[in-house]
Amino acid sequence: MKHNLILRVVSKFLIPLIILFALYVQFHGDFGPGGGFQAGVIFSAAIILYGLVFGVDKAKRVITPYILRLLASLGVLIYAGTGVATILLGGNFLQYGVLASSQLAGQHVGILVIELGVGITVMSVMLIIFFTFAERGQAVLNSKAESERE
Repeated sequence: MKHNLILRVVSKFLIPLIILFALYVQFHGDFGPGGGFQAGVIFSAAIILYGLVFGVDKAKRVITPYILRLLASLGVLIYAGTGVATILLGGNFLQYGVLASSQLAGQHVGILVIELGVGITVMSVMLIIFFTFAERGQAVLNSKAESERE
């Protein structure tokens, strides 16, 4: 697909819109349907589209596997850290009301932070899975090409 001009142009237009929609879903997930999981999948879909159209190697330059592993860990840490913070502030695990001066404000802050951690983790893991399968596919193609040469 690297040589299809129309696909490349349309993808360059769509990818920023997909990322913008992912951010919308992420930060408005506490007001309606959506949140971290959906936003993570949508964001990773934008990077996967980039990888399919422009090549997996270029996608890996945009966001490296090392950074993805760090982000996956950071997302889990944000989620668990929010729970630990609520315990340290005198509440139960993930009892958001203790995070702010009022119960409602604490609920809002807690949900936003939790959903952010979930979104980061889901996006990272989806891309790790995509890159792993893409590398395996390239390895199979390379081994078939070598066997045909012999």
